[in-house]
Amino acid sequence: MYRAPVDEIAHTLKSVAGLRKALETGRFGDLGEDLVDAILAEAGRFSSEEIAPLNEIGDRHGAVLKDGAVTTPPGWKKLYQDWIEGGWNGLTGPEDFGGQGLPMLLSVAALEMWNSGSLAFGIGPTLTMGAVEALEKHASDELKAKYLEKLVTGEWMGTMNLTEPQAGSDLNALKARAEPVGDGTYRIFGQKIYITYGEHDFTDNIIHLVLARLPDAPAGTRGISLFLVPKFFVGDDGSLGERNDAFCSGLEHKLGIHASPTCTMIYGDGKFGDQPGAIGWLIGEENKGLACMFTMMNNARLAVGMQGVAIAETAYQKALAYARERTQGRAPGHKGEGMSPIIQHPDVARMLMTMKALTQGARAICYSCAEALDMARVSEGDEAKAWSERAGLITPIAKAFATDIGLEVASLGVQVHGGMGFIEETGAARLLRDARIAPIYEGTNGIQAIDLVMRKLPLSNGETVAAFIADFKADAEAARASNSPAFEGVADRLDQAIADLETATAYMQSALADGRQTDALSGATPYLRLFGLTATTAMLARGALADMDAPEAAGRAALARFAAANLAPETKGLAASATAGAECLADASAALA
Repeated sequence: MYRAPVDEIAHTLKSVAGLRKALETGRFGDLGEDLVDAILAEAGRFSSEEIAPLNEIGDRHGAVLKDGAVTTPPGWKKLYQDWIEGGWNGLTGPEDFGGQGLPMLLSVAALEMWNSGSLAFGIGPTLTMGAVEALEKHASDELKAKYLEKLVTGEWMGTMNLTEPQAGSDLNALKARAEPVGDGTYRIFGQKIYITYGEHDFTDNIIHLVLARLPDAPAGTRGISLFLVPKFFVGDDGSLGERNDAFCSGLEHKLGIHASPTCTMIYGDGKFGDQPGAIGWLIGEENKGLACMFTMMNNARLAVGMQGVAIAETAYQKALAYARERTQGRAPGHKGEGMSPIIQHPDVARMLMTMKALTQGARAICYSCAEALDMARVSEGDEAKAWSERAGLITPIAKAFATDIGLEVASLGVQVHGGMGFIEETGAARLLRDARIAPIYEGTNGIQAIDLVMRKLPLSNGETVAAFIADFKADAEAARASNSPAFEGVADRLDQAIADLETATAYMQSALADGRQTDALSGATPYLRLFGLTATTAMLARGALADMDAPEAAGRAALARFAAANLAPETKGLAASATAGAECLADASAALA
């Protein structure tokens, strides 16, 4: 059973992602460590004791659609009510609308725990929180007054409607349309697919954020607008009125996250109302909806990165517990009677340490992204710009690297279980099935690599990425300066990983400057993993060097040493792949034609 690693989460927040320093300098007002620790402890308790026990039920039962209504698994509706009564939905929400206004760092830590308890549960509130941010930043005062408070508290939930059958990652192909009514509203027509929690029984209203085109909109993404479309109309007094012309026509039968209703949504076919057309209200400006939606999408990308961390943590805990109990063979040096616990076999220990190092590295990367978002919010001028650009740089790494390792760690978890991992009753297979969606949605990981190379490396003429790499160099120097046998080899191996990253970064920047985009794109995915492994090695060293007198210090140093010896060497091959250029790929792919 999953137990939230509250102490390790707190350590990463405070000592790696910089929360302790921010608290000491008053960047987050009167928020102190005591309150942070209390919030983390209660979030860990709720996730471990309330959410996790319902995960298997959710997977087996799934969400059910009947007569246009979706029923979630037994116990899930009460779970959600208990969750919002705890105030968790409003953790970072605007205080003017009932939120607590706490830092994003606390939100991502809590998100990790919700999703470790159940990915299918955690993803629903994630989208509501994204909808809150989009409305807060872009909606009119009238829309905020009517919808924000109940979204912040979680009394209502929100969705994100982008994808259509012909328009997945390429929103240029989007066809949903919006027709002005003349009274400030619009009638929305179209079909949206893969809409998470598009219909459910958690709340009595669902607020859909829908991308659609106006009649005279420019072609491509420059002609997309964003609309708020409620399931039920809302009166001026906040009461619910008639049903809007929007409904769920089907649920997807998925590989994993079975309890999360993934809906096909139909807007404007005349099923409800006097005439066809779902009534919506414009968010932001006409034809600028994608910019508004990206507020929500960037929030969701970091949240999905946390899903990767969450699955990895649960898979590691499950594999570790099994390896301690399962006996097979006799490990080297075993002197007792009978067989050894498999944790004593070197290969199993190697897999477990790999799982642990990747999980903690990805956690540190994601938390560092949240730190940058928080610091951008509380800073001004050039400092705010620098933090904002750092958040932009880390976001694709956090989303892609963390979800890739979530899948990798879940797969290793099955391997540690051996044949029992292939049997559903252990739960290891469920984690692998759940993990597989995260590298796909909210922008596939290939798209994240494109974003990193094409849009984020050029920020401030390369100064943003240079500053981030400089932090890794400082970590290497700190490990060297410690003169501790516990960090033997860490600095040298980290130096080499950083050199590989700098070589590949310089190649990417040169390719873009010379107009060789295909060369850069051909190596974008290995480049992103190279970045993630270098950051993992550096941040594990940073965390191990902090709190050297803590009881966990020796274990953290050993983990940093393991990562430097076993993960960092991959960077040499990844750098070679990232800088190989397009020619060999083009020659090989010609055979696919």
